[in-house]
Amino acid sequence: MPADGPENSPGNSPAPAPARTWWVYMVRAENGHLYTGISTDPMRRFAQHQKGKGARFFNRSPARALVWTEVCAGHAEALRREIEIKALAKAAKERLISQFNGPSSTPASGWAVSPAPAKLTPP
Repeated sequence: MPADGPENSPGNSPAPAPARTWWVYMVRAENGHLYTGISTDPMRRFAQHQKGKGARFFNRSPARALVWTEVCAGHAEALRREIEIKALAKAAKERLISQFNGPSSTPASGWAVSPAPAKLTPP
């Protein structure tokens, strides 16, 4: 005998989980080094890094500023973009940061982020 209870009625099916927004972000450590990571909430993740949680990278030099973020279509794209950014030279990362216009792009006091000169190749 089929159950006709409320758990089987069409209006009570579980709602699909909302899609998460994934971000790639960069954090500047006190020693000037840049850390790149991914998260669904870069501000929360930055706060964790400031407390010394989540990444051994900050064991030697504390996190000082969330200097760059980029929204991604999903987790897979965020991972791919993280790998791309980690492969960049520091000068290229600094150029990304200097072009970022978000409110969290302001470095912590004492760190002036200047755009690195572009690398030119002879004709």
